[in-house]
Amino acid sequence: MDLEYRKLYWMIKKEWLSLKRHPSRLVAIIIFPIIMILLFGYGMGGDLTNLPVVVVSQSDGHLTDQTLTDIKANDAFSVVDIIDNVDDGKAMVDSGKVKAAIILPSNYDDNDTAQKTATLYLDSSDQMASQVLIPSSQQIFNQISINELQSSNSNLEVQNSTNTNPVSSQINSAKSSISIQINKIYGDIKYIDFLVPAILAMTVMMSCMMGMGAAIAGERETGELARLFMTPTSVATVIGGKILAKLSVEMMRAIVLLVAAIILFSITIKGGILQTLLLLFIGALCFVGFGVALSARAQTQEDYSQMVMPFSMPMMFVSGVFYPIETMPWIFQKIAYIFPLTYLNDAMRDVMIQGRPLSSVWLDILILLGFTLLFFLIGVKRFNRDV
Repeated sequence: MDLEYRKLYWMIKKEWLSLKRHPSRLVAIIIFPIIMILLFGYGMGGDLTNLPVVVVSQSDGHLTDQTLTDIKANDAFSVVDIIDNVDDGKAMVDSGKVKAAIILPSNYDDNDTAQKTATLYLDSSDQMASQVLIPSSQQIFNQISINELQSSNSNLEVQNSTNTNPVSSQINSAKSSISIQINKIYGDIKYIDFLVPAILAMTVMMSCMMGMGAAIAGERETGELARLFMTPTSVATVIGGKILAKLSVEMMRAIVLLVAAIILFSITIKGGILQTLLLLFIGALCFVGFGVALSARAQTQEDYSQMVMPFSMPMMFVSGVFYPIETMPWIFQKIAYIFPLTYLNDAMRDVMIQGRPLSSVWLDILILLGFTLLFFLIGVKRFNRDV
């Protein structure tokens, strides 16, 4: 078969001219790979470090000072505060301000106490953070016990060498055997428990945003939207109808996902199914609005797909779906909070894993509703009726 090289050249040129006429595609082709390599290279599966904790110290002395020094020197911890009230420390964990409270009891520096027990009061709803905090805490207190034992033995040898009556070996055992008690306030949380709420939120996000491309940009490309506008129909009516239709489909999808998660993975929804569905409805409304804003000027479904990918894919990776936000470089942690999926994930985990009422996630809901209003205003304002 003979190739017509000149025609091949013009076909290639035609594709590039098409990109020139659709700058949104060209920008996405250039920017999207850069974003993805940055996310995979720097944002995925990093080590969890500098997890916020509070230390509740009810004692004073050399052992307490050494313990505080060791905790501060450990990369796993970022000590937010050192306080002396146990209830205040637990309240900081319960409210989500810190991942854990390390509680040093009042007898911690008492040389007459053979067995001393510190407590790690842990927010176990963040399963990955728990996997770091528990062994790090155990390592610190095990090492302190070893150091104290060695110090006790050294002192015992010195006293025996200078005293005609050897010191009883019981002094050795009386010197601080330190253990740590782990108090998981939400019980044992499996990775699947951590993952499912965010997977539900991510699925709603992807289906809503991609679905609006077919509903608006796709119909604009096929001419269906033009025929619709030949009738005396307002922009608000068209957008409102498509939004309601999409929401009805997405809520059915959300119910199916929720039931499947319960049956397949034995997920327990501590905050109740109705509250979870309400959060998914608010999230679906937000992401449908996002799709409307992006599709307002898209002339074809391909244009829309190229426009939505630089938003949807980074949102999946930096909003804490698969890994806690704390695993990412600080710049990605900041970027995470400009994406609505971050707030939906946070609210879903609080309700499903921690069993919190909607009143405790009011800020996440308010931010999602704010995003929703913004997206719809942009979509209606920029909507191109001239198709």
